Amino acid sequence: MARIKGGLNAKKKHNRVLKLAKGYRGARSKQYRIAKQSVMRALASSYAGRKQRKRDFRKLWITRINAAARINGISYSKLMYGLKVSGIEINRKMLADMAVNDAEGFAALAEIAKKAVA
Repeated sequence: MARIKGGLNAKKKHNRVLKLAKGYRGARSKQYRIAKQSVMRALASSYAGRKQRKRDFRKLWITRINAAARINGISYSKLMYGLKVSGIEINRKMLADMAVNDAEGFAALAEIAKKAVA
């Protein structure tokens, strides 16, 4: 019985990694050993980046809500507390969208929050 060598499987594995490294500069896209390291790091960074993006968007929404709240004469923390006390459950993403695109609706929510806090 002939011995089966792993050449085909190794080639498949190498090609899979090199395909992921396509577009990298220099040896990072040509040599398997170097490409493997670059791809591993890139995949780890992309995983971390997906978590970072969520934090960045939340920060952006809070900044937009705060700016619109101050235009309406209330601070961000008092606005959020007022909305919670008055039983209005609306997330920060929707509030930020209202702050940018629907100033009248946001002003109405700000008035409700002011009354609830006072």
